[in-house]
Amino acid sequence: MPDSPRFHLIDIVARDYEATLAFYRRLGADVDDGLPGDIRHAHIHYDGVDIHVDNEHLAGLYNSSWRAGQQTRVVLGWLVATRDDVDATYGDMTAAGYAGVQCPYDTFWGARYAIVADPDAHPVGIMSPSDETRKYWPPKPAPSSAE
Repeated sequence: MPDSPRFHLIDIVARDYEATLAFYRRLGADVDDGLPGDIRHAHIHYDGVDIHVDNEHLAGLYNSSWRAGQQTRVVLGWLVATRDDVDATYGDMTAAGYAGVQCPYDTFWGARYAIVADPDAHPVGIMSPSDETRKYWPPKPAPSSAE
């Protein structure tokens, strides 16, 4: 079994991306907004925990369940040490009976990523550190967990 994952991220899928960023800025958050375009992604950093804000278009690319109509607005993110740990943790959780939401795959931002659901169906992301050599553009939709 890999080292225990550690909590590090809350990912919010915003209905209105600009309004969501304005809200967090008004609270005093330092928002690092990404590049303009169809894919929108921002970072907010707080004492070792990150909040990411994504637009709906981006959510449909990295989470196949979003495209299947199982939209959720929040994903709790857990970081593991290696790419192999993503697969091992996903395998351990699904073998224990937890629902696999997004099978492990290599993302366009260079990380290995998967999603499982907790007992109340909250999505929990499992992600490796990003590897610059594995980044690609343009993004391709994540494989469905049935593939």
